[in-house]
Amino acid sequence: MSRNQIQTQIQIRPAAATDSEAMWTIFDAVIGAGESYPFAPGTSRAACADYWFNPRSTSFVAVAGDERVLGMYKLVPNQMDLGAHVANASYMVSPAEQGAGVGTLLGRHSLEEARRQGYLAMQFNYVISSNLAAVALWKKLGFAIIGTLPKSFRHARLGYVDAYVMYQLLSDPAGWPAPLLR
Repeated sequence: MSRNQIQTQIQIRPAAATDSEAMWTIFDAVIGAGESYPFAPGTSRAACADYWFNPRSTSFVAVAGDERVLGMYKLVPNQMDLGAHVANASYMVSPAEQGAGVGTLLGRHSLEEARRQGYLAMQFNYVISSNLAAVALWKKLGFAIIGTLPKSFRHARLGYVDAYVMYQLLSDPAGWPAPLLR
């Protein structure tokens, strides 16, 4: 199947408790590699559940036609109170599905969802510089690198590597109403 055919069969929907096992499997595989998230390999299921299902976040899953979870993202305020108008998001795609466009679909969906929820901007606080696919995707979707955190991530294979702060305005702030505190 072509990449476009695969993408048209993928649906993105809110994550449910019934997705927990599949989300855990993806989480465990991604963090086990030690290449893109600061979680230590062996992080518990409870920590995974708290990360994806907490009161501040809205989580979504990308599912194939058979409801198999291919990846997920969560959307949260980047800061509390006076910084809550800026979103933050985290994404994970099953290693078996990487390169099929799932991350692109999740990224686009998250930007639409952030706008729908009334966020003014989105900021990624910790994009690992050696995760070239992620950096390229976020640039393609309109993010700019606004800062570099030198040697701030201890990569499992490469040792200490930089992380980027990436940012995108989602709406023109001129005349933007004061956001509701979240």
